[in-house]
Amino acid sequence: MRYRRFGKTNLPLSVFSLGTMRYLASEETACQTVQQAVSLGINHIETASGYGCSEEYLGVALSAGLAVDRSRLHVTTKISPTPDAEAMERSIDESLKRLNLDYLDCLAIHGLNTWEHLAWVQAETGCMATVDKAVADGRIRHVGFSTHGPLELILAAINTDLFEFVNLHYYYFFQRNAPAIELASQKDLGIFIISPADKGGQLYTAPETLTEICRPFSPLELNYRFLLSDTRIGTLSVGAANPMELEEPLRCCDRDFPLSAMEITAFDRLESVMAASLGTNKCSQCYACLPCPENINIPEVLRLRNLAVGCNMTDFGKYRYAMFENAGHWFPGNKGNRCTDCGECLPRCPEKLDIPALLADTHQHLGGKGGRRLWD
Repeated sequence: MRYRRFGKTNLPLSVFSLGTMRYLASEETACQTVQQAVSLGINHIETASGYGCSEEYLGVALSAGLAVDRSRLHVTTKISPTPDAEAMERSIDESLKRLNLDYLDCLAIHGLNTWEHLAWVQAETGCMATVDKAVADGRIRHVGFSTHGPLELILAAINTDLFEFVNLHYYYFFQRNAPAIELASQKDLGIFIISPADKGGQLYTAPETLTEICRPFSPLELNYRFLLSDTRIGTLSVGAANPMELEEPLRCCDRDFPLSAMEITAFDRLESVMAASLGTNKCSQCYACLPCPENINIPEVLRLRNLAVGCNMTDFGKYRYAMFENAGHWFPGNKGNRCTDCGECLPRCPEKLDIPALLADTHQHLGGKGGRRLWD
């Protein structure tokens, strides 16, 4: 296992962190997963008050004793933003009780996804007043935020200078947040990449087309290497459901060097195949088409189309497309069938894409049952 300084927190975190949203089959499974992670050198475990029994199970695992001293094991939990300072006080104490801990190494404001959330955080009498108090009395060591929000909001949150780290989405197949990575690095924030296996493309069950393009590497391995070759990034989440799912990540952390020639060749091949498959209908993800009068998240809809058409990531596309209109601020925007052919987006598109037609095509191929976030 390799370790990196986690920004201005100065915590030496393992390059893979154990995320605990999926180990919930049983208390026994959770404890075994935690024990295996620690035995493999993972020293950072991340949970959240909203992840079902995750905090309780982690508390049991911690109380049972692990192979490392508490001072060398770093625990992060996440609590949603609120304008109510007293509610945040209760949430902090309840999380500590469930975890059987007297302090948290890191607390993340969970799901700082809207401008209203940011206003709550910045309000003098809001939740950060309580968080600051908890830092002062030692219940919390470091404070950051997690976000599924738009790039502009992430940049604004980083620029408040209230935080020491950020948890965000950034992967080979989603590089929209690259400016946030750069700004966070400039401000010496720890950078924690959320869900690179799942939200990064369901790469643990990649389609055969994508697998063949990426050979001799697996798609998941290539995504991990893309991220770990960027030394600005501190740690990646591994949301293992059981101890066995911790094996593949460790094959990707044996070096911090830049991408190898073979890896670069695989990425070039992937870009070439996708370009050939999409032809003149490839969306470049410039976001110039927004805003949409019908609140369609046009770039994200067309990104999912890019992946489905370009490398047969259709199952992933269906999984994410089903979240539209069902997950609130965690995955905002309407589905492509809401398009009224108003044409407002057309003159803004530098590629001159027929956006209404592509939205309809995407809905036809990826539409289906609506989906919800795991804990909603």
